[in-house]
Amino acid sequence: MYQALYRKWRPNRFADVVGQRHITDTLRAQLESGRLSHAYLFTGTRGTGKTTCAKILARAVNCTNLQSGDPCGICPACRGILDGSVLDVVEIDAASNNGVDNIRDIREEVRYIPASVKKRVYIIDEVHMLSQGAFNALLKTLEEPPEHVLFILATTEINKVPATILSRCQRFDFRRIAPHDIAQRLLEIAEEEHIPLTEGGARMIARLADGALRDALSILDRTAAGSSGPIDEELVASGVGILAGDTAVELMRHILQGDLTAAIAQLGESYTAGRELGAVLDQLLGLIRDMLLVKTSKGDVSGLLSPAYSAKTVAQLCEQVPASRLLAYTGILQEALIRMPRAANRRIEAELCMVRLCRLQAEDYDTLSGRMDALEEKLAHGVVAAAPVPAPATQTYDDGFPSDQDAPPPDDGDMPPFEAAPRKKPEPSKKLECSPQWNDITLAAKKLLPMSTFAQLTFAKGILHGKDLYVVCEDPFTYELCNESKVKDALSKAVQQVTGKPYRVKVMEESSVGTLSTKANPVDDIIRRAGELDITLEIND
Repeated sequence: MYQALYRKWRPNRFADVVGQRHITDTLRAQLESGRLSHAYLFTGTRGTGKTTCAKILARAVNCTNLQSGDPCGICPACRGILDGSVLDVVEIDAASNNGVDNIRDIREEVRYIPASVKKRVYIIDEVHMLSQGAFNALLKTLEEPPEHVLFILATTEINKVPATILSRCQRFDFRRIAPHDIAQRLLEIAEEEHIPLTEGGARMIARLADGALRDALSILDRTAAGSSGPIDEELVASGVGILAGDTAVELMRHILQGDLTAAIAQLGESYTAGRELGAVLDQLLGLIRDMLLVKTSKGDVSGLLSPAYSAKTVAQLCEQVPASRLLAYTGILQEALIRMPRAANRRIEAELCMVRLCRLQAEDYDTLSGRMDALEEKLAHGVVAAAPVPAPATQTYDDGFPSDQDAPPPDDGDMPPFEAAPRKKPEPSKKLECSPQWNDITLAAKKLLPMSTFAQLTFAKGILHGKDLYVVCEDPFTYELCNESKVKDALSKAVQQVTGKPYRVKVMEESSVGTLSTKANPVDDIIRRAGELDITLEIND
């Protein structure tokens, strides 16, 4: 009968436990010195070795021939506990045996000495599932058990265990197993099982396991059962339902370039291939995490990156991408992941997320701080400023007359000399700008609006005039979004919070202002066109 890999390869010695040396060394030292506690509490995430170490400890305390703190595995006690014939080692699942009566049975049993081994051992798994009455019934026995009794408690939620229980046990915290340790163990097991696992496939499985070796072995078991060829990254990604490393990088490049068509097409290919779109977005979030590490850290962070991507690839993706833009991406992805489980159509939700990501250009992802980051990024990479446009040969002033220096010479040489009066040149044209308080208003509105709506505000300009706040939108989509009552209410509260005065919020499209005249003063033209729309704008020098 076939046995699952995680059961077949469960360690039988402390020396075989992966990634928990700080615990196994301590337990082996206690066993060799004979300074054992009467109760132990093992806590940590799933698949990190809590129950495995509890079973090894149960054999070790009863082993008659310890080998450097490890059970020998050949004495009658070790063999009996392994095959389940020794009834003095009891494993209890607290999830299904969590009542007071179950604990009372234990209190009655502990009075009797073990029949065939030195110590009676109770392994209580998922101990946090015990009821409050069961915990109270266990207190006295756990504090002063008979010398022939050992309690080993295991839990994944230490916060649910009462402090009265914690104070009576020696606590050991199991860490998540490092990805490189998981990958190395997978390669060793694959070699013994004659499974063609590649190093890239092992790294991919280790990343997906999230520090749990049991999960990693389950993924390897499932992938190996469905394929006879080499188990590489592509095969693992296909079996689990996520993107391969190269595919995720390619999708991120489309997003950074704003290529919505390519991004949607690649998302559609993933959907057709049966990949879970929520896992795809979560994978993009992990890639952005690696990019932020490379972007913001001053030292070498290659050891902190996900095994699926090389440090060189992540560094290339980060070029000319400000950190605040990546932070804006994380907000959009997190919102999409929250909405995804409740969405009527997950594909549409994921595609809308792609639209928001591709639409978020370098100068639009944040307010003042984001734009400063974008400018610094361009300067750091030597972006050349655009050459100034040469002025026309003939300049026209407000009165419509050409300047004297460009006038043609007179044809009649008999005309008396005439000295023209110096003409006063007009003042430089003013530029229409947002009110200085607009950045503070949008930051205040950020706390009242979803991240996606707040990001859309960066496509609008805010102008304070009189008792009105005019929100000028670049496109109809932004206009429709900003014209919603919840957005206008948030802006009204934000502007009152910033200025201390109430303002009415009015939303308009920038296209309604019209195209600026090339000859007339642009400020006068804006005022004239705004007057036609019965709108008054504030102009800053």
